[in-house]
Amino acid sequence: MQNIFLEITIIICLAAFVAVIFRWLKQPIILAYILTGILVGPFGFFNLSNKDVLQLMAQFGITLLLFMVGLELKLSDLKSVGKVSLLTGIGQIVFTSLIGYFISLALGFSVIASLYICIALTFSSTIIIVKLLSDKRDLHSLYGKISVGFLLVQDFFAIILLIFLAGFNNLNGESLSVWTFLVTLTKGAILFGGVTYLSKTLLPKMVDVIAHSQEALFLFSLAWAFGLAALVSSPLIGFSVEIGGFLAGLSLANSSENLQIASKLRSLRDFFITIFFVILGMNLTFSNINAIMYPAIILSLFVLIGNPIIVMVIVGVLGYRKRTSFLAGLTVAQISEFSLIIIFLGNKLGHLTGDVVTLLTVIGIITFTISTYMIVNGNKLYLFLAPVLSIFERKHGKKDEVLHSSKELSAIKNHVVLVGGDQMGESLIDVFEAMNKEIVIIDFDPEIINKSEFKNVHRLFGDISDTEIRELANIHSAHLIVSTIPDVEDNLILVKEIKNKKSNVTVVVTALDSRDARILYSEKADYVVLPHLAGGRQLAKILDKDLNGLNELKAKDQKYL
Repeated sequence: MQNIFLEITIIICLAAFVAVIFRWLKQPIILAYILTGILVGPFGFFNLSNKDVLQLMAQFGITLLLFMVGLELKLSDLKSVGKVSLLTGIGQIVFTSLIGYFISLALGFSVIASLYICIALTFSSTIIIVKLLSDKRDLHSLYGKISVGFLLVQDFFAIILLIFLAGFNNLNGESLSVWTFLVTLTKGAILFGGVTYLSKTLLPKMVDVIAHSQEALFLFSLAWAFGLAALVSSPLIGFSVEIGGFLAGLSLANSSENLQIASKLRSLRDFFITIFFVILGMNLTFSNINAIMYPAIILSLFVLIGNPIIVMVIVGVLGYRKRTSFLAGLTVAQISEFSLIIIFLGNKLGHLTGDVVTLLTVIGIITFTISTYMIVNGNKLYLFLAPVLSIFERKHGKKDEVLHSSKELSAIKNHVVLVGGDQMGESLIDVFEAMNKEIVIIDFDPEIINKSEFKNVHRLFGDISDTEIRELANIHSAHLIVSTIPDVEDNLILVKEIKNKKSNVTVVVTALDSRDARILYSEKADYVVLPHLAGGRQLAKILDKDLNGLNELKAKDQKYL
């Protein structure tokens, strides 16, 4: 027992050390876990004698991961992703899988291996993309919403595929017959229907009663996840425990406490899923690495270049501008954790050799690493490639170039340009209207642009870092430009363009911290708003002037809220 504890401690400490380094390099933590497994396994830094225990913990990790996926997914979500996300998601899955299949066959893989590989290349990591878009504050942009929508479509397809594969968990090397296929399909439909019925009737009421005790809710969630997983994996039903975990999560998705359950189980999931990716790294075989690297590079290039092109073509055909299609395309330039789970399951079922598992893991390492930098530097890449991206744009489409204006903006002069219409921007509208200035609001969130409060102002849907949007807003003829968006890169582009052309325009921008403020001032910004400083000064001014004024201010705030 002490030996097991020591080995797990070594793995966790090593994973934590490598994770800190990867965090500093701005790389996905999944890579740190896989590298930890490579250091422990193929490189033999430590000789582990309790691999069976670690395999069991890895299975707990996948089960909890899929439980969380089911908990946060609802069938109704597919209705909310929108036409463009649905069509892009389905189109990308079809074209990527077809092209990936024929590339795999051309590289000499068998039909079964090619099917697994092309499917694995199809899915992109929702977890990584949402984290990167959130860090960039692009989650509510048009391309961000489209991307999250078609990633959701991918997740649904991935889960359906996992359920399908898990149905052949007990073939024991026997060939697949039509009868086995039909039985599996029937069992899957019955199981899915039963879980859906429970999720709408009995379980939400049970959870509401149990939720009065947080400890009881936590234990019930775990018991339900592992209990249903054990039942589903029994010889009578024959699916895998991982699918049982997903169905358990899906059955609780309609309860009002689903997010509360997810927050309580997230840390436990992260611990066990760490072990899963470490085990994945440990099981890699590099004895045949020379034969693997050539197909790994070819397939990685397909994911890094081919996948984005497929999405750009689809989004462009649907009528969106090249910038939206390009940035949305970048989000599919890596494979998913689902890809690794599917390959892991294929290996466990005996459909795939260890070399194919190693191949896909290497592809994961390559695409995770490079795509992260591509997404983080998406705006810079777009500016560099913009001249050649017009082929992905329909001349008369441009659905995202929404212009709400009573006249052409090119005729407007001495106006105010407000970048970012939410929160701070909304508060500034009254001030600008009192100045009797025409106002142009620029925002990349369609919900903000279509707010009823902005009906009497000119509205441009887009991103200020886009050259065409800046031209449409006629920024060089403006009197004042105020950016409420604390994105230092976007604000630098704006300041440099105005100051380099020596336009007589006052530019006020926003920064999150003093470091960004110093950079913006060095580029000759007229004023940089630091929200914490501005808020503190305003409060001090109010308190110093008249404490009775707080009631009046409170009434105004409550009206806004």
